[in-house]
Amino acid sequence: MAQPITARRKSGGLSENIKTILYAGLIAVGIRTVAFEPFNIPSGSMIPTLLVGDYLFVSKYSYGYSHFSLPFSPPLFSGRIFGRLPDRGDVAVFKLPRDTRTDYIKRIIGLPGDRIQMKAGQLYINGEKVQRKPAGEFLAEDGGTSTLYERYLETLPNGREHYILKASDDGPLDNTPEYKVPDGYVFAMGDNRDNSQDSRVMNAVGFVPVENLVGRAEFIFLSVGGSASLWQIWDWPFEIRWHRLFSGIS
Repeated sequence: MAQPITARRKSGGLSENIKTILYAGLIAVGIRTVAFEPFNIPSGSMIPTLLVGDYLFVSKYSYGYSHFSLPFSPPLFSGRIFGRLPDRGDVAVFKLPRDTRTDYIKRIIGLPGDRIQMKAGQLYINGEKVQRKPAGEFLAEDGGTSTLYERYLETLPNGREHYILKASDDGPLDNTPEYKVPDGYVFAMGDNRDNSQDSRVMNAVGFVPVENLVGRAEFIFLSVGGSASLWQIWDWPFEIRWHRLFSGIS
C-alpha cells in the first residue's frame, strides 16, 4: 500500500530540517576553527585596552593553526601549520601553559631570544628602557570595585603604542629578574600592569609556547557593563557600551 503523500512530505521535511541544522553547525564549527572565534573578557588584567564585559572576535589564522585551533584541542598533530610569530604588541589569546583548558588574553611583549625585565615599574626589552608618557588618570571598574590608576602611553621598540595602567612603581611585579625568552616561546603581559598574572609569574603563567597561541584579538563586537540584573530588561540598553561596539583592538 502506498504511503500517503502528506506523510511522505512530513518525513521529507523533517529530514531536510535536520540536514539544514547539521550543515549550519558544520559551517559554524569551520568558521570558528579557521577564521574567527568569539571570546569574552572576565577580568580586568587588560584594562584600559579591554574592559570586563567586552566581547571580541579573535582571528584564528593570524599565527597559523595548532591543535589548539580545533574544538576541544585534540592532540592530532604538534607544532603549527602556516605558522608565524606574533608581532610585538599584538593582543593575543593563548592556552595557559599549565592548564591548556584555560584561555588567557594578554599583550605579546617578548619574542624568542628577547630579554625582558621590570625595574622600578619600568619595562626593559633587551636592556633598553621602553618609553612611556603620562596620559592622565584612569578609573577602572573590576568586579564591582573602582580603582584610580595612573595611565601611560607605552611605545614598544617596533613603534607600537598602547596604554597601560600603573598603581605604583614598587609593586610585587615591578622589580623582576631578567627573563630570556627561549626559542619557540613568547612573553605576555597584561596592560593593567599591577593587576595581571602573566609571564612575569613563572610558576603560574611563565613563557608561553608558540604552539599555545589561539589567535589575535581583532575587534570588539559587544560590550556590556553588567550592573543590571537579568530580570531588569528595561535597563539592558543602558548597560551596553555603545561607543566600544565594533572598535578595533590595538
